[in-house]
Amino acid sequence: MQCSAVLLVISKSGQYYTMQTLLHGKKIEEDAKKQGILEIISDKYCRGILTATMEKSKSATEITAETGIPISTVYRRLQTLHDNKLVGISGSINEDGKKYFLYKSKVKAILTNFNGDFIEMEIVPNKSGQSWENHVSQYV
Repeated sequence: MQCSAVLLVISKSGQYYTMQTLLHGKKIEEDAKKQGILEIISDKYCRGILTATMEKSKSATEITAETGIPISTVYRRLQTLHDNKLVGISGSINEDGKKYFLYKSKVKAILTNFNGDFIEMEIVPNKSGQSWENHVSQYV
């Protein structure tokens, strides 16, 4: 099911801006999926990783450098995000035989509405940023 929404954007400097953009998302119906996503968005490290990988695919090392999140935490949270289908992974082997992986947020926004015992949730897919192939080319 497609939905429309108005989004409130918070900049990194802490200033608030409202963006009245029509976003089209997919409604989440399963309670277990909603619970998992609520836990993820309540985690500051998961939010940091989603933000860091929203516009451009990045390696775990790049995510650590940009966010200051310890590398072991980045890897654990990336696994959680991937298990919940919120981050995509692309990997390859470079000329030196070293494996590397790039991560990109699959979501642009997660919209929730709490009304008593009922929680409405929708995921707005991330369709922006650099393609996987453009970023991968700098590693091979």
